[in-house]
Amino acid sequence: MRPAQLFRVLDRELTSTAEGHHTPTMLWGPPGVGKSQIVTQIAKHHGVSVIDIRLSQMEPSDLRGIPFRDDNRVEWAIPAVLPDIHRHGPSGILFLDEITSAPPAVSAAAYQLILDRRLGEYQVPDGWAIFAAGNRQGDRGVTYAMPAPLANRFAHFEVEAHLDDWVAWAYANGIDERLIAFLRFRPELLFDFDPAHNPVAFPSPRSWEFAHRGLRKFQDDPDLLQGALQACVGPAAGIELAAFIRSLEQMPDLDAIARGESVSVPREIDLQYAVAAALVGRAIRAMGEDDGQILIGNILNYAGYFHEREMGVMLVSDLHRALGNRLFEIPAFADWAQSVSDVMLYA
Repeated sequence: MRPAQLFRVLDRELTSTAEGHHTPTMLWGPPGVGKSQIVTQIAKHHGVSVIDIRLSQMEPSDLRGIPFRDDNRVEWAIPAVLPDIHRHGPSGILFLDEITSAPPAVSAAAYQLILDRRLGEYQVPDGWAIFAAGNRQGDRGVTYAMPAPLANRFAHFEVEAHLDDWVAWAYANGIDERLIAFLRFRPELLFDFDPAHNPVAFPSPRSWEFAHRGLRKFQDDPDLLQGALQACVGPAAGIELAAFIRSLEQMPDLDAIARGESVSVPREIDLQYAVAAALVGRAIRAMGEDDGQILIGNILNYAGYFHEREMGVMLVSDLHRALGNRLFEIPAFADWAQSVSDVMLYA
C-alpha cells in the first residue's frame, strides 16, 4: 500500500482508540522505505507522543519488568518506558520498531501487550494505539520469522515506495528541488534495492533525504559533491545525480517565468523536469505572499507552454498536492485546465 493510503489507515487507527475499535497494526517493508516516518507523521499530525521501543535491543525483562518482594508476595516493577497517562499523556502511539529483529523470547513477552493491551498488572491507556514495523526476511536484515501467535495479533500492511507521495512529502519538508526533478526524470531510482547484490549504499526514500543534506553541504565543492552523493545513494545513482545537477547550468530564467515574461521551454527532457520542480517550489514559497496568486498564475500559464502537455499536467498535479484546493482559486487555473482538458480526460 502506498504511503498516503497508509497515513489514512494509521490516522484512523489512532482516532479509533477512543471508540474501542483499534487494531494493533504491523507495517512490513524493506529498509529505508519510510515505515517509521509514517508513524512519526501521524503523531505530529495529532500532536501526541510516540514511544519508540526497539525490541531488537531489549531483553524479556525490559518489557515484563523486574520482580521485587512485597511482604510474602512478588510484585513487578512496571518499566518506565511503557505509556503512562501522567508522564506521556492520555493518548499517543506505542511503536514497536524492529519487531522482526527481536529474539523469540522478547517477541513472546510482547504477545500479551499487543493483543490484551496489558502486561501483568500494567494496562496500556485506552487512548494509545499500538503500531509495529519490521523488515521482511528477504531484505538482508537481521530478522526472525514472526511466530504465528504474534502475527495473528496484528493487521498487516506492506509499505511500498510511491513517487507522487514522496514528492508531496519532499516539497512539504523543503527537500532540494533538484533532487525532486531528478527523481521525476528517473522515477525507478526512488527505491532500488536488490539484497542479492549486497549493497551498502542504495537509493531509497531515506537515502535521498541524506542526498539532500549532501547537496546542501557540498554543492559549492564539486570535487567532493559526487563522492558525497554516491556515499548516500550508491555509486551509479550518485554519478547520475551529479551529472544531472551539472546539466542544470542551462536552465532558463526562472525569475522571468515567475514575472510572467515570455521564456522558451527547454527541449531537453531533463531540463523540463528541473524547471517543473523548481517552479512548484517557487509557488509553494509564494503562496502566503501578497503577490503569490499572480506568481502562481504566471507559473500556470507557463505550464501550458510545454510541448509534451503531460509535463505541464505533472507540474500542476504537484502544485495541487502541495497547495490543495487553494490552487483552484487562481484565475489562471481555469484557462490551463481548459487547454489540457483532452489530456486529462482521455490520455
